[in-house]
Amino acid sequence: MIATTAVLASCARPAFDPSTVVDADFNQVNRVEPLSWWVGMKTPLQLMVQGPEISTYDVVFEGGKARIKQIHKADSPNYLFLDVEFAASAQPGTYYLVFSKGDESFKVPYQVAARREGSAQRLSFSTKDLIYLIMPDRFVDGDQSLDAVPRNMESVDKESFTGRHGGDIAGIRSQLDYLADLGVTAIWNTPLLEDNEPVVSYHGYACTDYYHIDRRFGTNEDYRNLVAEGHSKGIKMIMDIVTNHCGTSHWWMADLPFKDWIHVWPEYTKSNCAFSVHNDPYCSDLDKENMLGGWFDTSMPDMNLDNPYVLQYFKQWAVWWIEYADLDGLRVDTYPYNEKEPMSQWCKSVREEYPNINIVGEVWSCNVPQLAYWQANHPNKDGFNSNLPCIMDFPLQAAICEGMPRDTVNWDEGMVKIYDAIANDLYYTDMSNMMIFPGNHDTERIADILNKSVPRQKIVMAMMATLRGIPQILYADELMAVSKDRRWGHGGLRIDFPLNWKNDPVAVEVHDYTKTLFNWRKTASAVHGGNTIHFLRRDNTYAYFRYDKDQSVFVYINNSRRNQVIPWEDYAEFTCAGARRRGVSSEALVRGMNVATGDVVDFSSPVKVGPRSVLIVDFK
Repeated sequence: MIATTAVLASCARPAFDPSTVVDADFNQVNRVEPLSWWVGMKTPLQLMVQGPEISTYDVVFEGGKARIKQIHKADSPNYLFLDVEFAASAQPGTYYLVFSKGDESFKVPYQVAARREGSAQRLSFSTKDLIYLIMPDRFVDGDQSLDAVPRNMESVDKESFTGRHGGDIAGIRSQLDYLADLGVTAIWNTPLLEDNEPVVSYHGYACTDYYHIDRRFGTNEDYRNLVAEGHSKGIKMIMDIVTNHCGTSHWWMADLPFKDWIHVWPEYTKSNCAFSVHNDPYCSDLDKENMLGGWFDTSMPDMNLDNPYVLQYFKQWAVWWIEYADLDGLRVDTYPYNEKEPMSQWCKSVREEYPNINIVGEVWSCNVPQLAYWQANHPNKDGFNSNLPCIMDFPLQAAICEGMPRDTVNWDEGMVKIYDAIANDLYYTDMSNMMIFPGNHDTERIADILNKSVPRQKIVMAMMATLRGIPQILYADELMAVSKDRRWGHGGLRIDFPLNWKNDPVAVEVHDYTKTLFNWRKTASAVHGGNTIHFLRRDNTYAYFRYDKDQSVFVYINNSRRNQVIPWEDYAEFTCAGARRRGVSSEALVRGMNVATGDVVDFSSPVKVGPRSVLIVDFK
């Protein structure tokens, strides 16, 4: 790496006249990233310029109160990295990168915009939200003209389990009213950025262009319009991003800026997927190197975040999409596969720009201490702080999948699994920043796990609506969708959204129940931020209260094959003597509302709950 200080003209020099310099063509400058910027940003701007032998040119930044503070040359002569500094009084407008060598000169216009009012203080997703996870290609095909876009390596084949099915941004927009009616308040789309791999490109996790929406989904403007329309209906938008790896067809793979831009091996080396290397006091350097530098898949080159230019690229890339599209949060894929210290800096940088933004990281581990290690401000013995606010609760998801399908149980089976998972909350830093879910695009569908049991599907939805944390459900789980063919793994579970669901009585039943719960949940303060007390019985039942000073919510789950009478007297420490615990001076809890039906529930006499049923009672 060679760094040189740019020679800057005085601020008093004559105003630049863009008509005096010709525009660059593609044979001179191929790309400038980020595509644009804004005045008043805290994040430093480092432009990456790519073009044939571009490092042999001098360059200045013209058009306003801004300058190139430093020029960095890469290993490849076809790149420049330019640190751009804006004066506090800099104004929005068109600026120009002006390149010159001898008698040759050319310019590239660069747009610098004004920020939205209140952009830096934007709010994010929280426990008040229901997050709906969509895999765009497998959702709804709203614009069939995009199914065979020129220059795409893979076209649509709706019958292929591993191919593209044609879902797009237009399809998501077509269902926004449906989602708002369901009670959805946030959407997490799996990656919408260009994935132009020749095969299995539908999932989007092998990005080939970080600054453009995949043409088969729509355009950058289409995505921004989707976010705006979602906001108008009370729906936030969470962007799924991948810092750990790109795709083998990414444009820079033909000419890497630096030799260590990605992790390079003599031959393909897969990551050992051993998350424990980050907190293992006995870990060998060999295992650590393999975990962090090994590739996630043959089509996914592993990025090297220890290279400061790579790290800065991803810092401002995340900020660019938040600012450009007006996003409400981020989800980071394969989080522990990244180098942990650079990712800690990445999280800190994004949240310095947006102090209230939430970021959830995928740490796929059911080992509670190993998972807790990654949440911000956890008291790790090695002093590491991830700065990552939110983590995904895989231990709870595993407990649901293991405990819910069982009828007869031993002492450590059935609903005890869920009880134990909640009991481990002691080890986490912030329970309000745990994403809870029964399944996602990488797991088996929950209805498959439950053997298509409608009553048990309702129980799972009830837990999602009432347990601590931020609930997320996979698209069509509210319709009790099952995999098309489980033998195909991911390709089989990532089904197309069933637009004809109203013709299926089972889908209607589960949908209406889910809708009732999550629309009630919108105003359930005890669920959003209240405390929990739960009660154990080894009869495949589970009972718990969520409570704050204004509300108590009682949940009784009977996952057994027989009727159960709620042992109300067992809960006297909360329902009677527990008024002080609840922070209120009310009398004992006796009468409340059945959330699912609106009926009154009176606990002055025995209350019976049928087999594989759940009762949710709201005491306000």
